[in-house]
Amino acid sequence: MRARREQLRPEDVGLAWSGRRRVRGLRREELAMLAGVSPDYYLRLEQGRDIRPSAAVVGALARALQLDEDAAAHLHALAIRRVELPPAAQPQRAAAHVERLIATWSSTPAFIHDRYMDVLATNALITAITSVLHPGANLIRATFLEPEIRQRLHDWDAVAAINVARLRSMAGADIDSPRLVELVEEVSARSPEFRKLWARHDIVVSEPQDYVFDHPVVGRLELYPALLAVVGVEGQFLVAHCAEPASASARALDRLAAMVAGAD
Repeated sequence: MRARREQLRPEDVGLAWSGRRRVRGLRREELAMLAGVSPDYYLRLEQGRDIRPSAAVVGALARALQLDEDAAAHLHALAIRRVELPPAAQPQRAAAHVERLIATWSSTPAFIHDRYMDVLATNALITAITSVLHPGANLIRATFLEPEIRQRLHDWDAVAAINVARLRSMAGADIDSPRLVELVEEVSARSPEFRKLWARHDIVVSEPQDYVFDHPVVGRLELYPALLAVVGVEGQFLVAHCAEPASASARALDRLAAMVAGAD
């Protein structure tokens, strides 16, 4: 709530003001007034004290903070989360039947990741696009800490922002998970860009960002990922990629697939 409050200006919510302000964004008192709660109650909520607000109060806060539908749902989930969460089992294993399935896809780059974006399984074609993606890798760590991704990925800034917002969305109320805390601390210590994006508390519930990748052998690949939840296994997702049919990227992907097949 603090992060979103600091992103709002008085004029964004119809409040008049003049002169210099000592705080970024809205004051707590202003946000409390917009949400129809007392400043003291709002302060306790923002500081994360042991308060369980009603759905109506959370809805009022979401409207006052001008959250979109996905971010509002995330706020509701945080409000009702359990006091103590069991530690996540790590590392997870990919669902065996899905891992076998993507291994048969000779022309479709694909991989499986969990809710913390740990890569659980890959097929040969996605690894041929970039060896950075392999079982045991992490998408967030790769995005921010692997030079190859930053150098070869067009519009890195947009992809990075979407990935961080997806991580927060998928983690949901499990924000205190030891695995998530470990990941955030590690990448925050090494990447100021990640620290800034994580502090925004952005939420995105959508497909991964389309991207363009400069492959060192076959050239430019413009790829469109599709995200599919793995049924029967909580928190695992299959990401499959395609190119526009009959496009230069599709022909480049075919050449890469032929190279992979010839190497087997």
